[in-house]
Amino acid sequence: MQISAMSCTACGVKVEGHFSGTFFDRLGPEDQKFLEQYLLAGFSIKTLAQNGPLGYTAIRSRLDRLIANYEMLKKMDAQKKAVLEQLRTDQISVPEAKEKLEKLSGD
Repeated sequence: MQISAMSCTACGVKVEGHFSGTFFDRLGPEDQKFLEQYLLAGFSIKTLAQNGPLGYTAIRSRLDRLIANYEMLKKMDAQKKAVLEQLRTDQISVPEAKEKLEKLSGD
């Protein structure tokens, strides 16, 4: 299931499209399960390694990859918000905003 509409309760503006929820919603099922196991292990790599098939180094590498992906998505979201703010304040036109957003999304 994917979010297809968002609305502002303050002004009533409704936007339709394809939206992602949180970063965790963007993860595949395997990464979600891994993070759940990490959480249930008390955020302890040592405990997770003792109770699962992966060793400390593999777990650390996977966490580093997830952290890097999160940082990249966070930066991309900030850039998209900046484009929308430029549009809101009439610094750029709708076609310019669309082009910038498509470039950021890789479309």
